[in-house]
Amino acid sequence: MYGPGTYIKNPVGTSHAPSSPDGCTLFVKLRHLDPRDDERVVIDTRRSAWHQGMVDGLQVLPLGTFESQNTALVRWAPQTFFNPHRHWGGEEILVVEGVFSDEHGDYPAGSWLRSPHMSQHQPFSREGCLILVKTGHLV
Repeated sequence: MYGPGTYIKNPVGTSHAPSSPDGCTLFVKLRHLDPRDDERVVIDTRRSAWHQGMVDGLQVLPLGTFESQNTALVRWAPQTFFNPHRHWGGEEILVVEGVFSDEHGDYPAGSWLRSPHMSQHQPFSREGCLILVKTGHLV
């Protein structure tokens, strides 16, 4: 049994049957892993050590790396602004909590963003947010 905030990555070809006696909300992303990435990962994000991000106000919890692909949770404190940057291999973001923003718009919890290889933006969060981010897999 896995509690709230658990991150699970099952390799390509595995099977499972999720269930919950009391109900729950799951975010499931299929067909995004490299078939050679055969590591199963289970992380309790509520008990794991977060690291200082690249700018003040960011905390990062790495969830996995495979070749050029990186997946992490990133917690943005209110009024955190990041530098403009490009994403080699693209970027996908799920806004888990709060509002994530960039020069293109504001994205509340539940928003899914997919930016292509070498896309650029300057992200920030006025109220704070938590995002799941994956980079380097859209080449």
